[in-house]
Amino acid sequence: MRFLLFVLLVCLLSARLSGQEDSLRIKTEKVPLDENFNQMEYDPLAPATAAFYSAVLPGLGQAYNGKYWKIPLVYAGLGIGMYFVIDNDQQYDRYRDAYKRRLAGYSDDEFQGLLSEEALIEAQKHYQRQKEISIFVTIAIYVINIIDANVDAHLKQFNVSKDLSISPNLQANPLTGNQEYGFSLNLGF
Repeated sequence: MRFLLFVLLVCLLSARLSGQEDSLRIKTEKVPLDENFNQMEYDPLAPATAAFYSAVLPGLGQAYNGKYWKIPLVYAGLGIGMYFVIDNDQQYDRYRDAYKRRLAGYSDDEFQGLLSEEALIEAQKHYQRQKEISIFVTIAIYVINIIDANVDAHLKQFNVSKDLSISPNLQANPLTGNQEYGFSLNLGF
């Protein structure tokens, strides 16, 4: 029983899985397409074009790829990021102006009696840090938009075959040349 489990474990661990068949065709090459296999012509510049479009106008690369449902997500992410950048900047300006007025000798700011000068300085540092994080997140969303368009254009050119079969394969060890045989299951997709 242990030997059977050992053989089964070796078979499963030595399985070589591949999930995609190379379905790329050069644009200049006219290949008749199989009606059972949804295959498109390979355009090597499609990912670069999609990334360029997304860099120029966020969401345009997603439209180029035909993924229109992603455009509102891109603009929502960028809009929320910009909202927090502007809001944190306005809050920083409120505390900075109050602190400057106190340094100038005025005592009529909106935080009079509520916050000390040290608290105003800490609030300025807090909102400055939050503004910088918001800028970083907004730039990250912009870059993710470009990467998404590029990756989606790459993946659009690969198709998975309908042929899902398992075929056992016995082969010799190519490194040593000895007659050492192993058992592997190759899944052809």
